[in-house]
Amino acid sequence: MTDTSTPPSADSSAEDIAAEPAGTDEAGASTEAKKSESVASDGDLFRQSEIAADYVEGLLDILDYDGDIDELVSAGRPMVEVVGGRLQPLVGQRGATLEALQELTRLAIFRATGSPSRLLLDIGGYRAARRKELAAVARNAVEKVKEHGDPVRLEPMSAFERKCVHDVVNAIPGVQSESEGVEPSRRIVVRVAD
Repeated sequence: MTDTSTPPSADSSAEDIAAEPAGTDEAGASTEAKKSESVASDGDLFRQSEIAADYVEGLLDILDYDGDIDELVSAGRPMVEVVGGRLQPLVGQRGATLEALQELTRLAIFRATGSPSRLLLDIGGYRAARRKELAAVARNAVEKVKEHGDPVRLEPMSAFERKCVHDVVNAIPGVQSESEGVEPSRRIVVRVAD
């Protein structure tokens, strides 16, 4: 019999995780015990990045795209970066294709290891550029909140994008941010701090 289960989403952002109550899950297992089990060693993380790099390389070969693949572990997270020309179709509109490829790559890791992964896939420097754009969006929202005092609702974003905005907003005194809604329409609201 084959296992058709899917791994838990590794895209939960810090505020999503913090909002979950501690205690026990439906099976009665301690959530703290599960968290300590899920912490992967650097060797495990590097192994995940190797599996991901091999998977992405196979995809590039099938699609006949050229790109250099870098695998690394950064901030306790496996990462794969693909650089080269003519990669924009792999990013897609607003990173939608990149998000899908990242999820497929995480599934490949799950299939190989039996453990969910927090892999971050970047193609053509999209995530780094998007992070800069999101920082500007966050600062703009903060300025509006400080100027008018009214909450500012941003457009729906992926978990990666929301995390980038939360990080910028949380570094600025006098304002706070929170996520609202349900995927794929989950968005950030920036408001004056309580």
